[in-house]
This record gives sequence, C-alpha cells and structure tokens, in this order.
Amino acid sequence: MSGLADELLADIDDLNDAEGEEAEADETGGLVLEGGMKPADELDAEDRKLEGSKRMADILKEIEKYQANPSTPEAMSLPAHLNPEYTLIVQANNLSVDVDNEILVVHKFIRDHYAAKFPELEQLVPDPAQYVRAVRVLANTEDPTKADLAGVLPPAVVMSVLITATTTTGQTLTDAQWSAVEKACDLADKLEEARKKIFMYVSSRMNVLAPNLSAIVGTTTAAKLLGVAGGLGPLAKMPACNVHLLGAQKKIALGFSAYTQRRHTGFVFQSDLIQQTPAEYQLKVQRTVGAKSVLAARMDLERTRRDGSYGEELREKIEKHIDRLAAPPPAKTTKALPLPNDGPKKRRGGKRARKAKEAYAQTELRKLQNRMAFGEAEEEVGAFDQTKGLGMIGVGTGKVRAGMGEAKSRAKLSKANKLRTAALTRAAQGGSSTSGTATSLTVTPVQGFELTNSAAAAQRVKEANERWFASGNFSFVGQKGTSSRV
Repeated sequence: MSGLADELLADIDDLNDAEGEEAEADETGGLVLEGGMKPADELDAEDRKLEGSKRMADILKEIEKYQANPSTPEAMSLPAHLNPEYTLIVQANNLSVDVDNEILVVHKFIRDHYAAKFPELEQLVPDPAQYVRAVRVLANTEDPTKADLAGVLPPAVVMSVLITATTTTGQTLTDAQWSAVEKACDLADKLEEARKKIFMYVSSRMNVLAPNLSAIVGTTTAAKLLGVAGGLGPLAKMPACNVHLLGAQKKIALGFSAYTQRRHTGFVFQSDLIQQTPAEYQLKVQRTVGAKSVLAARMDLERTRRDGSYGEELREKIEKHIDRLAAPPPAKTTKALPLPNDGPKKRRGGKRARKAKEAYAQTELRKLQNRMAFGEAEEEVGAFDQTKGLGMIGVGTGKVRAGMGEAKSRAKLSKANKLRTAALTRAAQGGSSTSGTATSLTVTPVQGFELTNSAAAAQRVKEANERWFASGNFSFVGQKGTSSRV
C-alpha cells in the first residue's frame, strides 16, 4: 500500500510542476507556434544564406556581363563542358530555386510575426509575394480598412481582406515587432528583385539553351519549368505525367464561385498554346503539352537539333490534336421521305424469295401436330416429364410421314416454259412409239443372228398391202348345197 501511495503523490507533484510552467509561459506572453516554439525575434544567419553571399553576388555579376556581351550561337552550340555561359545558365537556374526557398523562409517569418496583428490574412492570401506586399500596405495601423490594396491583390481578395479586417481579433504590434517585420519585408523584396533578374536572363537565353522546349511552350514558361525542376537534366528525367503540375499552387477559394478555379494547373497551363485552346479542352491538352515538353527537353539535353526544328514538329502535332478535338462532329445527312403510295408494297419475288419462304414456312407435319381430334387423347412421345404430343400425325393411316405439300406452295412455271413443255409433249405423242423391248437382231435358221432394219421391213409390208389390198372387194360364200350370188 505504501508503494501505491508514493506513486500517487509523485504524479500529483508532476501535475503541479506542469501547471507552474504553463503559468510562467502565460506571464511571459508572446505568440507560441503549434510545435511549442516561440518565433525568433530576428532572422538568423542560417535563414539569410543568399542575401549578401559571395555566390549570389558572383552569379549576378556574371549575368550582367553576359547581358552586355552575349555569346554567339556558335559558342552556345558547343558541348556543356566547353561553354562557360551554359554553365552560368545552369547555376542561375539552381540559384533561382534557392532564392525561392529562401523567400518561403522569409515569408514564414513574416507570417508568424504578423499573425498577432492579422491572423486571418494567411488564409486569405496564400501566395508569398502577395502576402509580403499586403503586409507592407496594411502596416501596423489600427484601422486596416483604410489601406489601399487595389494594385496589390485581386479585387475579390481585396473585398475579403477588408471585410475580415473589421472583425479580426488581432492586436497592434509593438515597435520592435513591427521593425523586425519591416526588415523581413525588405529582405523579401531584395530576393524577389534578384529572382526576377535571374529569370529575365534565363528567359532571354532559352532559345539557345533549350530551343526545342522553347518552341513548344515559349521562353518564359520554359525558364519557369527549368527553374522549378532544377535544370534541364532533372526536367528530362521527370515523368511526363508530372510536368504539367510544376508550379501548381493552392487556389484561393474565399467562398466565391469555384467555376473559374482551375485545379492541377501549373506553368504549362500559362503557356500561349494552352491559353489559345478552347476552355473545355485545356486540361486535356496541357497533359499532351507536358509529355511533349519532356521529349523536347531530352533532345535539348543531348545537344541535337539545335535549330529547334524538333520542337516545331511537336508543336505542329499538338496543334493538329487541338484541331481534331475542336472540330465539329460530322453533319447528319437529311434523308428525304419516300413518296406516299396507296397501293400495297411490292415485295421481291422469284426463286430466291420462294426458297426463303419455304425454308421458314410451316411444314405439313407440324400442321398435323398442332391439330387435335375432339374427344380423343393424343399420342405422346418421350419419357417422364419431357414429352411431346403428336396431334393428328398418323391418325387413320398410321403413317408418320407427311403428305404432299399444298399446290399453292409449289413452284410455278413461267409462260415460256409452259409453251416449251407443251411442244415437247406433242412431239413425243405424235411420233411412233417404239417398245422398249424391240431390237434389230433376228434369228434365222441359216445365218443365225442377223441384223435387220425393222422400220424398213414394216415399210415394205405397208407398201405391199397398199398394192394388193387397196382396191379389193369382199364377197359372201354360202354353205354347201345352197346357191349364192355375187
């Protein structure tokens, strides 16, 4: 029991110590973040690696040098290890990525410190550059609604910011806090200016660095893609399905209509090729443009087709694809109605129609099966429950074979065939009929078998009869003992 009591007392002491620490934190005051850390009063040296660094100064100096004296196209066509400006462009691209990261760090510092004055501004303006400009305009005034945000934020966002500023729970910052925020805003402006300078230089050299990629999306979009991807090499190795998402940002909803909000759109969506496409096909075309951009970047990385012809071919294919999508469907041909007629419709006749009719006609056997005698049970075939009735098949005759078909279902002869058949019949009936057992061989006692002409013999008999008996008279001969007169 003593052990349990000691553990309970130790737990109570721990709870008291924790309550004391929370009270001390409340007395010190200040904004505490979610992780339990209070934001720093000033930007550390680690957060300001680029501003005033030798690397950034050297690259900006080299950019100014090549802007004054650009390299010739022959020099830019050389391999990467022999072209110093190509190396500078790659370094400038990498520097722009680092500048963007440092701008995000400075934006986080400003956001953490200005949240005490206007905590809702972070949700209303998620873009870092717009947020810094809005903080500079709103400043540390007691009435934020008097600030002019017309040229800093979009009109819809300006309305939301001004309405939210009237009901905000923030408090005015102290002079030290506002001074730290102002210094961070100045640093963000310097970094933004350096980023724009690098971006303009890289954009001007895109036609030489990545001619095929620039032919598809333009120099501005090509520079943005290289800056976000980290150079031409990482962009060429990137999956095609991820390219159109480069540069995608969180959209500002603000409770307004979401119809105009385009999700999953990045720098590729801002290119002229996508903007000229009808709105219903833009999301589909941007995936095609992203895939073709990867192919063009790989061609530029290999330093082949430096004239940009490959990129122009890909752009033509994309334009043909857009034309196919936007093409109207084929017009339906209007079929004229048939002429109305009062008579019956003429159906096809002839041998083919008769054969088809006979093939699907009801047979005589089926007709007999469907008939039943009144008051008599029909015969059935089959077993168990699978039986079929025979109807009147075989009734009276006992035969199951069907009789001849009806006369109307028989094939009819045409008039010409009837005349021909009648002529053949008359010729057969008019001629002499010869027995099937007649032969030209005769048997004589002298020569044995002798070949004779029966027709010639019959003709000789007929001629003899006509000669001897044609004009003969008959007389009556009486019985013996009687007299007769001729």
